[in-house]
Amino acid sequence: MNFIPRPLDRIRSIKLKLAILMVASGGIAFAFFNWQIGWLPPKTTITAMVLALVLSQVLAHGMTRPLREMTAAARAMAKGDYTRRIRATTRDEVGELAQAFNQMAGDLGDADRQRRELIANVSHELRTPITALSGVLENLVDGVEEPDPGTLKTALQQTERLATLVDELLDLSRLDAGATSLHLTSFSLWSLLSEVVGEAAFAGRGVTFEVSVAPEGAVVTADRGRLFQVVANLLENAARHGPAGGQVRVVAQVRPGEVRIDVCDEGPGIAPADRERVFERFTRGERPSGGGTGLGLAIARWAVELHGGTIGVVDPSPGTGSRIRVTLPA
Repeated sequence: MNFIPRPLDRIRSIKLKLAILMVASGGIAFAFFNWQIGWLPPKTTITAMVLALVLSQVLAHGMTRPLREMTAAARAMAKGDYTRRIRATTRDEVGELAQAFNQMAGDLGDADRQRRELIANVSHELRTPITALSGVLENLVDGVEEPDPGTLKTALQQTERLATLVDELLDLSRLDAGATSLHLTSFSLWSLLSEVVGEAAFAGRGVTFEVSVAPEGAVVTADRGRLFQVVANLLENAARHGPAGGQVRVVAQVRPGEVRIDVCDEGPGIAPADRERVFERFTRGERPSGGGTGLGLAIARWAVELHGGTIGVVDPSPGTGSRIRVTLPA
């Protein structure tokens, strides 16, 4: 890259730089015409240069105002205030910079909000199993309860809940770090869904599960662990938002060129305006106290996109609450 001299870099004011530019350019122009003509009226020359200098300062004040606002907003952002925005009324480079600054401030504000929600959600999710596990262990130590299978099963369930939360946080870190390699294998789709449903039924919630696969002996090629995770997160979400004693149906179809898996529940459904937002991080639907970290569907979308597929909420079947569809290339 060629070196371009920048003699005005040490000057800290753009307005002063414009003034120097006006005076220098005007002086050169008048010197040139004086050399060509031989004489210019001195009063007219000086008056023209003064007027140009004053006009440049007036115009520069409006030109540099967005820059001063950005400086103040950046200092406010350093203190945690991401609400300030720059009023961009021009279409030049300064206006584009102001729009980019506003977009950056909005993104940083969203990231800060998500960080706070993550801390709040994880703290809430950790408190419940830790409290339950601590109570069980205290009873065992004090001799209040005997280490019978039922008590140990309760402790095991709370430990597994903690392990699930840790797995979600690890997946979140992998999501932020970029794509993860897939381990593609061929396996029976019925076998996978039956295994996921069996694990979901073991978790309780009083929900029954129904699985249907067409054709029954369908074999798919995918990362079995990731696909298991996707369906497990969808079943957990459906069981949480469905009614007690309700039913969750898993309908899988293998078609030419694609594999389609639908998870249907009997809950209140998902409003069309929220169908994309539910896959964002930390979104827990209309019931913020319903449990969960709000990471399940976001992780599911990440895993599906790793396969080159899509996931989304589609119009439910009559008599069902919501229907989430996963489509993978066959």
